[in-house]
Amino acid sequence: MRKIFLLLSISAVCLLSYAQQSAQDFLQRYNTLVGRVGPDGVGVETLLENWEEAYPEDLDMLKAKWKYYFYKAQSTTLEMMDREKYLGEAPALSLKDSLGNDVNYFQKTVFDDEMFGQATQALEKATKIAPDDLELHFGKITGLLSYEGESPDMAKAAIRSLIDYNYLSKPSWTYAGDPATQADFEDGIQEYCFTFYQIGSPASFEAFREVAQKMIDYKCKNVVFQNDVATYYQVYKDNPKEALKIYNKVLKAVPDDYTAIKNSVLIARKTGNKKNEKKYLAMLAKYAPTEIERTQAQTRLSTLK
Repeated sequence: MRKIFLLLSISAVCLLSYAQQSAQDFLQRYNTLVGRVGPDGVGVETLLENWEEAYPEDLDMLKAKWKYYFYKAQSTTLEMMDREKYLGEAPALSLKDSLGNDVNYFQKTVFDDEMFGQATQALEKATKIAPDDLELHFGKITGLLSYEGESPDMAKAAIRSLIDYNYLSKPSWTYAGDPATQADFEDGIQEYCFTFYQIGSPASFEAFREVAQKMIDYKCKNVVFQNDVATYYQVYKDNPKEALKIYNKVLKAVPDDYTAIKNSVLIARKTGNKKNEKKYLAMLAKYAPTEIERTQAQTRLSTLK
């Protein structure tokens, strides 16, 4: 009986010592530990459990818990694929078979569904506590992109929902504890559009267009996302006519938009339309961001009859 009482007393002392630590103390211990072992290293889970017991709604704890399970859920494999790129990346290893053909191996990330679910639950709880923390929303989307790979349906849905929330609820965004602007929000959405484009799968190209179009629906004069939709038609749909129509709309609003000018030159050259090529080369010679490119455009222009 005395031994049992002693053990219970020790446990009570341990619990009391954790309770006496502030949330900031836990954060400092966490940062120190992660600096040594990484976000999913030895000892991190125990620290998170004690931190959660003392401060179950602490945002830093929930973010740390998200990172722990997100990284813990991942493992990597090397898989042979009959393709040139996977998720926009070149092969991790390329060999030759007996006939001299390329045999490409790509690094693929595999997720444990249960652990990824725990990560998501931590992030969702944090988002309910701090719905205007943009870091939480972007963390969720980035995690879904990693999890879904070439079929980013949930990531696309999360972005579309976030766009609605931004323009309908007009939140006072913060990021990493600092105030965030609408420009920060739009830059983040554009980064995700670029990621969809880089992935290069049919589903990701459709996500690329849908998200860009969603932004245009709220801000019809945003030329960045208009250029995205034009690029979708130019690159993925191989529809230069539709792409050029959108680029011209951009140039009517912003005559020096480099992306629209450059891609219009490429379309004119591909379709053999010298009249259009002259038109857009003249604009490129005037508005290109570097002197070298302006000179090259002028030289090319002088060769066209």
